[in-house]
Amino acid sequence: MSMTDQLTILLAQIPQTVGHCRRNADAMLKIRQEAGKVDLILFPELQLIGYPPEDLVLKPSLLQNAKEELERLALATSDGGAAMLVGTAWQEKGRIFNAVALLDQGKIAAIRYKHDLPNYGTFDEKRIFSAGPLPEPVLFRDVSLGIPVCEDIWTEKLCAHLKERGAEILLVPNGSPFESGKYPVRHKVVADRVKETGLPCLYLNRVGGQDEVVFDGGSFVVNRDGAVPISLPQWQADCYVTHWHKTEEGWSCDEGLQSKISEGEDRRLSDIYQAMMMGLGDYVRQNGFSGVLLGLSGGIDSALSAAVAVDALGADKVWCVMLPSRYTSQESLDDARACAEMLGCRLDSVPINPAVEAIDGMLAPLFSGKKPDITEENIQSRLRGVVLMAISNKFSPMVLTTGNKSEMAVGYATLYGDMNGGYSVLKDLYKSDVFKVSRWRNSHKPAHALGPDGYVMPDRVITKPPSAELREDQKDSDSLPPYDILDAVLHGLIEEDLSCSDLVKRGYDPDLVTRIENLLHRAEYKRRQAPPGVKLGSRNFGRDRRYPLSHQFRSSHS
Repeated sequence: MSMTDQLTILLAQIPQTVGHCRRNADAMLKIRQEAGKVDLILFPELQLIGYPPEDLVLKPSLLQNAKEELERLALATSDGGAAMLVGTAWQEKGRIFNAVALLDQGKIAAIRYKHDLPNYGTFDEKRIFSAGPLPEPVLFRDVSLGIPVCEDIWTEKLCAHLKERGAEILLVPNGSPFESGKYPVRHKVVADRVKETGLPCLYLNRVGGQDEVVFDGGSFVVNRDGAVPISLPQWQADCYVTHWHKTEEGWSCDEGLQSKISEGEDRRLSDIYQAMMMGLGDYVRQNGFSGVLLGLSGGIDSALSAAVAVDALGADKVWCVMLPSRYTSQESLDDARACAEMLGCRLDSVPINPAVEAIDGMLAPLFSGKKPDITEENIQSRLRGVVLMAISNKFSPMVLTTGNKSEMAVGYATLYGDMNGGYSVLKDLYKSDVFKVSRWRNSHKPAHALGPDGYVMPDRVITKPPSAELREDQKDSDSLPPYDILDAVLHGLIEEDLSCSDLVKRGYDPDLVTRIENLLHRAEYKRRQAPPGVKLGSRNFGRDRRYPLSHQFRSSHS
């Protein structure tokens, strides 16, 4: 039984730098120095090495760096001040564990290992980590702390074990990636564990972007009665001290910060936009790019991509280029110019007609007697890619691709053309949601956005029929069904793994569903060559969904 009846725990909802143990350790020491008088600081999962580390964690030199930095952090606690719970990789007897270490009184006072290793979706932990045993509680200042690590909280077994072994408070360090609609799911999981065990739970998540995943923060505390006394904001770093007291019934957290979280469709669109901003901004900064460059066509995809870039990086770090051809309408030229003016970013124009004519001349002997077709359309797209990559090489901004998930799903994209680039903010956003998010941004300025108040694109960009403008009077609807139908079928095939017959039962045309499935499978080779992009839903093209390039599987509606 605990003799202590008061405890202060600081939640460090912070970003990370994957692979830079010294920088991460310095950031933790700075937080400790500025924390004042607290008993314990809780850091996110694997905060010392960064998450997800992927195969970096197999490098012996990284593990050695992590061990040295953990010892340096432990030594800092010899001053008698705040103890720290630090997530790190730890090697023992040739096995590597996802671990959390209690650092107190100048030493590594205890180490516990993650037991449930996720191996689905974005997670690949069984590839690199060994599963630890069911962990015992950690005794800290006479308080028995249970420390489930991230996935350990998602099933009943481990928390029940900690309760049985005498745990009094559950502290959960997380690296939980954002996924639309996941925030309330986390709350329900924690509430279920609290109800089952009768123990209060402190859920800490990190914040920031790491390649294709973003972490949205949103840490919280659930007391024994199911109440939520503390709720930290999403989408921003925050260090917050929680105050705990013990009565005869057990431990409880005092009421404190309650961040306002909107609900419904407005919340969904806001989260998507914040995730795109954070994913792009952190990717550009972590990789040392001077800014971004994109082709601004006058269409909605490039307009939304430019808006996200300006909001994430600032207008001075976004360079837009109009790349008109003989098929580019005056309307598109006007809309692109209006977008750039609204956003306050640079806009240049590089007509591609001279290059198109040169390529036509070069290929004329080979193409003699052949009618123009998609070949000539793709040449235009690829020439635009050549121009953007040339500007990028010369001036160093990263090329931002502007394609959306619907296009990438069915292969409505050109390799080495509009797929050129280093990052894609719309990669996991269906076209239907591109329209919704664009309307949302025109009426809302997101928190922390560096772009303008008010409109970021003309209404006409949102309302006009989408077109690649690669031939006369071209419309997306010439090649694709209406996006609301296309996206519903794609969602069923991708996110839900439904068969064609399942979708036919939902009322969709059998031939259309079969055609879309065929397009989806045939375009896998393009997606393998696409740039990374921020994960927004449950099955992004990249870490979440891994299909063979060559296969003959087709589901049937018969």
